[in-house]
Order: sequence, then structure tokens, then C-alpha cells
Amino acid sequence: MSTTPTADKRFNEFLMLQMQNAGLFLGQIEHPTTGERSINLRAAKSVVDSLEMLKNKTVGNLTDQEATILDKAIVNIGGLYKNIAASQDEDDCDSDKV
Repeated sequence: MSTTPTADKRFNEFLMLQMQNAGLFLGQIEHPTTGERSINLRAAKSVVDSLEMLKNKTVGNLTDQEATILDKAIVNIGGLYKNIAASQDEDDCDSDKV
């Protein structure tokens, strides 16, 4: 039995779906029904946390390409989340001063 992971197209599609969800939750993508952009940090954090958990649980079971896509998704979404969360905190601080 081979121990080399085999690619599964569904995994990449799953990651793309999660990245789209994160983009929606972080206001990067318009809501498909309303056409509006909004930020839901709790939902975005859930996506980041889920991807990090997935990375930890799939060590040694992903192809190099799958691992690379997952790593990039975590870095990109995580970075965007941190920037927006920090911006939201600054906005909260500014509104307290007014």
C-alpha cells in the first residue's frame, strides 16, 4: 500500500469555498443577494481557525500542492483578518474619543 498522498480535486474546491466565505465575511466580496459588503469578524475567525485545524489534522496526508494551497490560504486570510480586526479596534477607539 502506497503512503504517498494522492490529489483529491474536492480538497482544492473545498479550500476555494472557504476562501470565498472568508472574503465575504471580511467584506472583500459583495453578498450575492444584497450586493452589499459587510464584515463579520466572528465568522471570518471561524474560517481561519477551521483551516488551521484542518492543517494540523492532515499533516502527512496532503499532496505538496494541497499543502501549499492550504498554507497560502491560512496566511492570506489570516493576515487580512488581522488587518481588518486591528482596523476595527482602531475605529472603536476613535469613536470612544468623539
